[in-house]
This record gives sequence, structure tokens and C-alpha cells, in this order.
Amino acid sequence: MNWLAHLRLAPNEPLLRLGNLAGDFVRGTDVAALHPELQRGVRMHRAIDRFVDAHPVAVRARQRLQPPFRRFGGVLVDVWFDHFLARDWPQHGDGGALVAFLDTVHGELHAHRELLPARLQHVLPRFTADGWLAGYASIEGIERVLGLMAQRLARPTPLARGAELLRQHYAALDADFGELWPQLVAFVPTVA
Repeated sequence: MNWLAHLRLAPNEPLLRLGNLAGDFVRGTDVAALHPELQRGVRMHRAIDRFVDAHPVAVRARQRLQPPFRRFGGVLVDVWFDHFLARDWPQHGDGGALVAFLDTVHGELHAHRELLPARLQHVLPRFTADGWLAGYASIEGIERVLGLMAQRLARPTPLARGAELLRQHYAALDADFGELWPQLVAFVPTVA
């Protein structure tokens, strides 16, 4: 699962939720130096990633990808699953609108900015201003995000073409998400 899922799965505790997001931004950071609740969120993030990466549904979704996409299968499937979460937010969200949830998260990010890992602080202005996560609800938004991800990498990658594969395997990936999400929701309290 990508950023939206990590934020949604975290308990409604600001620093724990932000730590769950920060899990992708702590490479090269001394995690032990972070606020204890951020550390707890990073641990939660890693447990969720391990669960999803090893789950037969996620493995099956990644196996649909052929070279050169297979190398990026984990990233693509995570982003695609976030698309289905955003698209179906009324069913899988927190009971409110996706935009309201993201406004809360953006406020928490700004309120606790000084506690966040440097890499997350660096991306924060674009993260909140560009509407990255709200855009996950549409395939065009996924296309935009994957294009931005591809630009950030030093070597050329096929990530920018990932929306084509989402369209191609849409029904199967939608079913995969529908099978995996309730199991993931049931797993999270065991690590929270």
C-alpha cells in the first residue's frame, strides 16, 4: 500500500499517523532520534509493508506484470491499490470525505513539521499543494503521480507508463484490492 493507505490505516493520533507516512522517508535517518510516536508509526508502516508484500493477493497482482514493469511491481501495485482506496473512500475511508481527511493530514504535517524526517519535510510543500493523494481517485491522477515518480529517479524507468497497465488490468486489480483490504484492516490492530 502507498501513502494514502498508510495514513488511513493508522490510528487517529497525529504523530502516529505521520510516522506511518514517514516510513517511506526515513532512509538515511536515525529512526531512534525521532519522536517516540513517529518511531511507532514507522514500525507500523514497515509491518504493513511486510504484510502486503508477502500476501498472496499482492504477489498475484505483481505477477501480472511483464518486464520491464515487473522490477517496479511493488511500487506500481501499491499506487494502484491506493487508487482503489481513494476511488472507494466512502466505503473504506474514515466516515468523512477524502478531501476532509486529507485537509486534516495536511494540517498535522504542517503543525508537526519540525519533528518530521528531513526527506519528508523537503517534499511537504509539493505533497500538500499539488493534491497528490486526492488525485489518486482518478486514473489521470495516478498517471500524473507515476510520471512525477519517474522524473525523480536518476535512470529512465517505465513507471510513467504504469497507468496504461492499470487500465489494462483494472477489473483484476480492483478485485485484488477488494480481497486484500479487509484482511489488511484486520491485521493492522495487531501491530498498532
